[in-house]
Amino acid sequence: MQIDLNSDLGESFGAWRMGNDAAMLDIVSSANVACGFHAGDPAGILRTLKAAKARGVAVGAHVSYPDLQGFGRRNMDVASEDLIADVLYQISALAGMAATVGTAVRYVKPHGALYNTIASDERQARDVITAICKFNPELALVALAGSPLVGWARDAGLRVIAEAFADRAYTPQGTLVSRREPGAVLHDADEVAQRMLRLVREGTVVAIDGSVARVEAQSICVHGDSAGALEMARAVRDALERDGVKVSAFA
Repeated sequence: MQIDLNSDLGESFGAWRMGNDAAMLDIVSSANVACGFHAGDPAGILRTLKAAKARGVAVGAHVSYPDLQGFGRRNMDVASEDLIADVLYQISALAGMAATVGTAVRYVKPHGALYNTIASDERQARDVITAICKFNPELALVALAGSPLVGWARDAGLRVIAEAFADRAYTPQGTLVSRREPGAVLHDADEVAQRMLRLVREGTVVAIDGSVARVEAQSICVHGDSAGALEMARAVRDALERDGVKVSAFA
């Protein structure tokens, strides 16, 4: 048994600090590195890439809507021509910087509102898929487990990595509970660790109503910007490894 652990990194901007990239890179196997559209300044992004390279952590492009002010969490109705170009631009920029430190972009994981939108919006999903295929069809796409995006991307020939979220509650249908709902975000590190161990072992999680939901994933996201993020990430990794599950990058 093995699973990938990923985290969103490189999101500090100027004097504003987000998370602890160096510490999180000692825990995760894949780093979703911001590309400057929702967060991340060039110097900070480069530091994160160097640190990921030093630790043997796989690098992915964490592409977003152009929304620095809203941290990429605002929905946008972007024209296809612009969205394709925006995603191409971000992957290209990160790939160029990665090459200077001896690593490479191995996958793409959309961020925030873009991630949630393309999970079910076919037009924008196909725009993102098109951009990835134009840049390098060998790149993997990280997508929400159980979403229509998984099928659309596979039909286009992309390798798709279905993703689960360690600190998020699930509906009985296996989808994420909206952040606007009570109980949507989990904070107990031990509880989260046991939930993820169950997910890896059985492909299920306990839903917010107490029922059992099916969630099959090859990667688990451990957020780096929430309170207690490092404690939670360490608890997840420790629980997995104690049970004989290997933590390893999919890329």
